[in-house]
Amino acid sequence: MIQAAFQTPGFKRLYVGLTASMFGDSLMLIVLSMWVKKLTDSNGAAGLTFLFLMLPALLAPVFGYVVDRVPRRTFLIWVNLGSALVVLPLFLVQDASDVWVIYTVAFFYGISFVVVPAALNGLLKDMLDEDVLVEANASLSITREALRLVGPLAGATMFAMAGGAWVAAVDAVTFVVAALAVASLRVAEHREERQPMHWRVEVSAGVTHIRRTPTLLHATLSLSICLLVLGFSESAVYAVVEAFDKPVEFVGPVLTVQGVGAIVSGLLASRVIRAVGEPKAIIAGLVVLGGGLGGIALSTEVWMLLAATAILGAGIPLLIVAYNTLLQKQTPGYLMGRVSTATEVLTTTPQALSIATGALLVTLVDWRLLFVAMTVGSLLAAVYLATMLRGRLGAVRGHLPEDPVVVEV
Repeated sequence: MIQAAFQTPGFKRLYVGLTASMFGDSLMLIVLSMWVKKLTDSNGAAGLTFLFLMLPALLAPVFGYVVDRVPRRTFLIWVNLGSALVVLPLFLVQDASDVWVIYTVAFFYGISFVVVPAALNGLLKDMLDEDVLVEANASLSITREALRLVGPLAGATMFAMAGGAWVAAVDAVTFVVAALAVASLRVAEHREERQPMHWRVEVSAGVTHIRRTPTLLHATLSLSICLLVLGFSESAVYAVVEAFDKPVEFVGPVLTVQGVGAIVSGLLASRVIRAVGEPKAIIAGLVVLGGGLGGIALSTEVWMLLAATAILGAGIPLLIVAYNTLLQKQTPGYLMGRVSTATEVLTTTPQALSIATGALLVTLVDWRLLFVAMTVGSLLAAVYLATMLRGRLGAVRGHLPEDPVVVEV
């Protein structure tokens, strides 16, 4: 079924560009925190790297307002080119006194993480028929997780051999490739004419839409509940590696194994979602995720740790593909940027809090207790969604646009 997405004109080129960008991300993200760990020898300082990545989500409604007011194709071109420039200051990092440069780059990198998915959701909705969205989301999710097989390991190896600056250079090139791929597209963007409103109303329109759409609201809140504790893992992973007497670079192989589980799940995600519907698939993803986290907490051997990590990885694509498809189907095109960024606030804020808390707790409590907390949080999120949507857990219907205006860009 995934082939249906690739039969859509332009999607192959978009896929190539996004794959390049995702490969750069898979190299860079692990290296940023690894670099801080190497310079400071602090698990907490390494975990804080992800906090700086998450902070731009607090400004997401403003970013979403901008995304919805400009052509998405043009916006994605310039954001990718800007992201290529953002990572170049990493060439200035020499010692622990330069950690602030890494944190600053992480913050601006985080802006890209907020606005690119928002614009991409709208672009995909314009490019693809609704019944093909789940296949497109699944194909991108499979690719993203497949890159975990090579990206973190390649990033860790490149970091060890050549240094973080050269990883940044490769990442910059991948952003340029993505910009060129998007520039090659011809997309008929659907705009829906709406009466101008006060800017506060416009900025908050995404949150308003989520609040008035029960299925999307409760799915978002369940994800927020999970992320309220899942952020502990960003710091705890280094404590786990230390507990098993492995060097910091072993985080790369751990994430690679997570990618194996994610690929298997991603290949089945669209089929599962079509069979049970988006809400049930989100619940299933949360349960599988919780099972993997619990397995890590109980691990006493390296092979047990890796097996549990693979299970954890299997929960991620099912959860994310189902949620993204639900969001795209239940959101009108003219609100896509604001709704996408509103979900960033509602999900990333608890994640940022948990990352900050985890950076502190990892120095105070045993890492196993942190993974127990994450297990409980994931399962509670699944129970919440099942309870709130009792009787409405089937596949959802998409939003029907009113009087769309088609604009060739």
